Amino acid sequence: MKKLYGLIGFPLGHSFSSQYHNDRFRRDNIDARYDNYELSDISLLPSLVKQQPMLMGLNVTIPHKENVLPYLDDVDSVAQRIGAVNVIKIIRNDSGVRMVGYNSDYVGFRNSIESLLLPHHTHALVLGSGGASKAVSTALRDMGLSVKIVSRTPRCGELSYGELTDEIMSQYTVIINATPVGMHPHVDACVAIPYDKITSRHLCYDVVYNPSMTLFMSKSAAQGAVVSNGLSMLHGQADVAWKIWNNE
Repeated sequence: MKKLYGLIGFPLGHSFSSQYHNDRFRRDNIDARYDNYELSDISLLPSLVKQQPMLMGLNVTIPHKENVLPYLDDVDSVAQRIGAVNVIKIIRNDSGVRMVGYNSDYVGFRNSIESLLLPHHTHALVLGSGGASKAVSTALRDMGLSVKIVSRTPRCGELSYGELTDEIMSQYTVIINATPVGMHPHVDACVAIPYDKITSRHLCYDVVYNPSMTLFMSKSAAQGAVVSNGLSMLHGQADVAWKIWNNE
């Protein structure tokens, strides 16, 4: 029987993952299929795995990157440090089924942004505090940047959107949108930051890749900033996921 892989999250209408993986399967003559599995509640995961005996691996997206953790039998050390999972390896043998969690967002993001960073990019604002934010923040800190999380409901040490002063916007010249704001179909939305304080010294990166030019990116580019979307991050994390599923 054909091996199955897939994506869990809700909703999934924005995702390019299925197309990317299935194109790869055709190109490399791999007898497998990648499907989208919309799970409105993460408690549906065990029944999905049980109902699909050929399901060997899953990607995890919004809103389940953090709430999937209690459903896993083991979590890789990198994903543990981040506190979020976006790849699940499903191990089936005579003893039963085990699910092991990993985080490929970390590598995908790090590889996609590293070449864009300049010497003055020493401080980063990460917009959002969910699973993507956790991977992005960990990668930036590991690259030596000082990171501040910006959230609508800030915890200790984090900033609210109303606290983005002129001084902070001048010092923090890397800005990462790690929220789904602006993602298809809500393309007319963007995070509420003082765009008039963005300059040509800024690098503004959006983890959203659909649309390819988000409103966050276009408003930042209008101020002279270098901008990038998350498509190369998607491709990078997908390649890491494939290696995890196949022990490569």
